[in-house]
Amino acid sequence: MIKKIIAIDMDNVMADIETHLINSYERDFGIRVDRAAMQGIPESEAFPDKKAVWNYVLTPGFFRTVPVMDGAVEAVKKLSEKYEVYVVSAAMEFPQSLIEKHDWLQEHFPFISWKNIILCGDKSVIASDYLIDDHCKNLDFCKGVPLLFSASHNANITKHIRLNNWSEVLSYFSQKDS
Repeated sequence: MIKKIIAIDMDNVMADIETHLINSYERDFGIRVDRAAMQGIPESEAFPDKKAVWNYVLTPGFFRTVPVMDGAVEAVKKLSEKYEVYVVSAAMEFPQSLIEKHDWLQEHFPFISWKNIILCGDKSVIASDYLIDDHCKNLDFCKGVPLLFSASHNANITKHIRLNNWSEVLSYFSQKDS
């Protein structure tokens, strides 16, 4: 039997970029940005210093030190039992992120083969049965079922199936399996 394919984004899906930005901003500026105040606002606009996010994502080591999203490791491992799981991350805009994302995945998701990691520039070329992502710019072109993973910046989006956390992801796919 051929397994269905799930493509999973990294940033704000597997990797908790929001928490990393909030913590980095507090460390550098002494101001803790409230996650509730970030709702519906692009990350680059959610902090008082509008250049901060761009400075962070261009800083060597930023992507390597992102915390793992709660429940992601266990959920991806469980999904891998019944599905062919690929990690698909846009990494070309920030070229230093290529090796950092690779190394981050090797540390936190060592059970994912290098053959199942796709670091690209444009996800519209990805053909999968499901795509779990936090950005409509990727989901709108999904060839399979687009699944919106909740993040502050997408709080007002209503056009895709929303999954708020990894527990909901597992619940969604367990219904597909039954």
